[in-house]
Amino acid sequence: MDNITLARLLDETASLLEIDGQDPFRVRSYRRAAEVIEQQTVALASLTGAEADPKALLAIPGIGKGMAQNIRDLVATGTMPLRTELLERYRPTMLELLRLPGMGPKTVAMLWSALEIADVNKLEEAARAGHLLKLPRMGQKFTDKLLKGIEDHRRNSGRFRIDQATGFAERISALIAEYPGVETITPAGSLRRGRETVGDLDLLVTGPACEPQVVSAAVEHVAALPLIDKLLAKGMNKVSFTLRNQLQVDVRLLPRASYGAALQYFTGSKHHNVTLRQRAIRQGLTLSEYALTHIEDNTVVAAETEEQIYNALGLDWIPPELRENCGEIEAAANHTLPELIVRADIKGDLHMHTHETDGSCSIREMAEAAMARGLRYIAVTDHSKNLAMANGLDDRRAVEHVRRIREVDRQLREEIGDRIRVMPGIEVDILADGSLDLENETLAQMDVVVASVHSRFEMPVAEMTARVLRAMENPHLRILGHATGRKLLRRDPYAIDMEAVLKRAAELGVAVEHNASPARADINDVYLRRAKELGCSIVVDTDAHATEDLDQMRWGVTQLRRAGLEAKDVLNTEPEVNLFLGRLRPKP
Repeated sequence: MDNITLARLLDETASLLEIDGQDPFRVRSYRRAAEVIEQQTVALASLTGAEADPKALLAIPGIGKGMAQNIRDLVATGTMPLRTELLERYRPTMLELLRLPGMGPKTVAMLWSALEIADVNKLEEAARAGHLLKLPRMGQKFTDKLLKGIEDHRRNSGRFRIDQATGFAERISALIAEYPGVETITPAGSLRRGRETVGDLDLLVTGPACEPQVVSAAVEHVAALPLIDKLLAKGMNKVSFTLRNQLQVDVRLLPRASYGAALQYFTGSKHHNVTLRQRAIRQGLTLSEYALTHIEDNTVVAAETEEQIYNALGLDWIPPELRENCGEIEAAANHTLPELIVRADIKGDLHMHTHETDGSCSIREMAEAAMARGLRYIAVTDHSKNLAMANGLDDRRAVEHVRRIREVDRQLREEIGDRIRVMPGIEVDILADGSLDLENETLAQMDVVVASVHSRFEMPVAEMTARVLRAMENPHLRILGHATGRKLLRRDPYAIDMEAVLKRAAELGVAVEHNASPARADINDVYLRRAKELGCSIVVDTDAHATEDLDQMRWGVTQLRRAGLEAKDVLNTEPEVNLFLGRLRPKP
C-alpha cells in the first residue's frame, strides 16, 4: 500500500461522504489527509506495523487518531470500515458524476436511489430516454444542460487549468530538487508558453547530477517520487509517469551543454519549431533537441542557451508566450518584437468583491493586501441586486457601500498618504434586455462601473450581441467584464459576436476586461489581440473574492503576453489613479 494509493482511497471516501450527505467538516478532514499523505516522502505503510512508533502517524500534520486508524486499516486490509460501508451503498463510478454541471452530492444520491444510475454512460442514456424528466427539478432545460455538460466533460477530460498545472509542476520540482546536484528545473511545453489549459507536463532538469556519467542515479530518484501514481517509462535520462489525477509528466534530465536546445525544442509550439527548423535548413544548419549544428560537418553552432540558438539564426530571442507561429519569427528577424507587459507594470485592480456580497474580506483588508502587492489603486466592485445568490446590492445598499468605501480611502490617506487609493465601484448585471440592474442615479456615484452578463447564457448570438451592445450605450458603463462568460473546462462561452462588441467598445471608449481568474481567462488571448488592433481600451482585473485572489494577476498578465500586449496597451499600468481615470470613458 503506497502513499498514492492511500491518498486516492481517502479522497474517494471523502467524495462518497459528500454523496451520503455527511458533515462538510468531516469531508474536508478526509480530503486534507489525502493531500498531506500525497506529499510525504516516507512510506506511511512503514509507520503502521507492530514495531512502528504509535505516535509516528500522529506527528504528521492533518492526521489525528481516527485518521491514523483509517491508515492502519487500509494498509492491513486494503479497506477500512467506513469505506466498506459506503461502497455497500454506492459505487466508485458515481464520483465522476460530481464533475458534471448540476450534479451535487444530493442529486447524485437521488439518481442512485430512483434509477440506480452510477456512472456517466447510464446517466446519458437515462437523459436521452427522458427518464430524468420524472424526477424532481429535472425538466427538459436541466436535461439539455446536463447532456451538454457530459459532452464537455468528455472533451475536456485530461486537461488542467494553467494554475493547477503550475501547482503540480512546483510540487514535483520541489521533490526533484531534493536530489544533490540538481540545479535548475524548468517547465517546458504549453505550460511555459502560458496556454490557459495544459494536457501534460514537461520538466527539464539540469545540473551536475544530470551529466551522462552520473545521471542514472538521478533518474532513479525521479522514478521513486512519492507523487507518482503509475510509472510509464524509465530511460537513460527520461522518466514518464502519471499523477493520481491522471496528469502525465515527462521529466528529462539533461547535460548543461544541450540544455538550451532541449528547452527550445520541448517548449514548442510544434508549428513554431517547424518554421524555425526550415529557417535553419535555409542557412545550412539543422536544429534538434540536442543542438543547432552545421549540416555539412555536424559541428555544433549553439546548444547551451535559447538565446544562442535564436541569435545564431539571425533572430532576437522570442518570449515563450509568443511561440505560436503567428508572425513572431518574422518580427524577431526584423527586431520588432513587442516589449511584453510584466506583472510589475500593473498598478491597479478594478474588479474585486468584499464580504458585503460574496467576498470574504473587508474593504480595508483588500486595500492593504493590494498595497502589499505593489498596487497604487483599486476599485471595490461588489455585485448588484440581480445576482441574488451573491447577496447583491440594491440601490440603497449600493449607495451606503459607496460611503463606506470612501471612508476607508479617507482613513488610509490620513494614515499613509497616497500609497493606495480606494475607489467605489460596482459590478452591475446586464439584464436580458440590455439594461443595467441599478438606477443611473446610483451608478453616477461610482468611480468605476463594471458591467457583466451573469444569466440567460443560452440566448442566440444575435440577441446576446444586441443585449451587450445596448448595455454599452449606458454612459455610466466604463468597463465590460468577462465578456464571453466562459468558465474554463466547465462552461463554454455564450454565443456572441465579439467583433461587433469590440468595435463598438472602441467607438464608445468602453474598456474591455481581461479577467485574470484562471477559471475564466476571459476575454481570451485571440480577442485581446483583436481588441488592440481595433483600438480598444483594455484592463486586466483579478475579480478577487479574497485577499489571496489578488495573486491571480500573474495569470492575467500571462494571457496579455500571449496576445503580444505591452504596458502601454493596458490602462491599469498607469502609475497614478488620476492618470488611469483619465484614460477611461469619461463619466457623464
